[in-house]
Parts: sequence; structure tokens; C-alpha cells
Amino acid sequence: MASGKRIVTTWGFDMTMTSYEQLNALNAAYAACIDEDKLESWPEFFTDRCLYKITSAENYQDNFPVGLIYADSKGMLADRVSALREANIYERQRYRHIIGTPHITSTNNDVVHAETPFLVTRTMRGGKMDMFATGKYVDQIVLDGKVPKLAQRIVVCDSSSFDTLLAIPL
Repeated sequence: MASGKRIVTTWGFDMTMTSYEQLNALNAAYAACIDEDKLESWPEFFTDRCLYKITSAENYQDNFPVGLIYADSKGMLADRVSALREANIYERQRYRHIIGTPHITSTNNDVVHAETPFLVTRTMRGGKMDMFATGKYVDQIVLDGKVPKLAQRIVVCDSSSFDTLLAIPL
């Protein structure tokens, strides 16, 4: 782990952080972005060439490349948000993320590989709440700039059964 590094984050902080603290801050800001419906900012958490995929634990374990949701660039992520806002029709809903502590699996120069558990609850327009998804983020995070960026986020869901209303990113 690198010792403290001064960064100016896009989420409004100017501070010195260790790599581990940067991961926690990145995950907290990522969740807040989605939970507060600021989806237009969501692609900014990623590098220009990136991978975002939602898949099941079984498919991840069997190394199947295709996911339920798949994007391999920041542009594809922005297109997904645009489609959510303009083209897709789905019942209004809100997510609330509970994100665990990252487990750093390896580091290579300024790239950190980590797995972080998550739980997402969903509240529908009428007030019905349910546990929507649990699993882990399998990430490659680039720490070489002022703001950490996700080069890869594979969302590995514990369940192999997905709700048809999976519209908002996890």
C-alpha cells in the first residue's frame, strides 16, 4: 500500500489518503451517486476503456464472458444512462447500497485488485421494499491520477435469478 497521497476528489474532498482509504471513498461515492439518482455522473467513476458487467456467481465462477449487463467503455455506460432516462420504461424505484470493506487481492503499480461485498435494497414507488441484490464487486481500480477510477467492475450477484426490473446500475 502506498503511504498517504494527496488527492482532490470529484465528490468534493481535498485530502491525503492511503490506497485503502481511496477504495472506501470511491465505493461510498459510487453508491451515493446511484442511490441519489445522479446517474449522469455514474460513468465518471470509470476509465475511458473499462469493463462493467453484472453476472451471477455461477457464471463468474465458470468464467462465462457475457453478463446480464455488459459495457466495455465509458461511452457505453453513458449510453445506458441515456437509455434509462429517455427510452426505457420501468417503475420508479430507489436503491440503497450497503457496501462492505474492500478485500485487496493484489496490487500492481498503481492498479489495485479488490473484492468488496455489497447489499442493495430496492424501494418501489408505492413503498414496497425488498432485498434486491447481494454479492461482491470484483474491481480493478487505477490510482495513478488525482481521482481513483474503475478500470473494471464486475458485479457478481449471489443469486442466479434476476428481477426483470434490473434497470439501474448496481
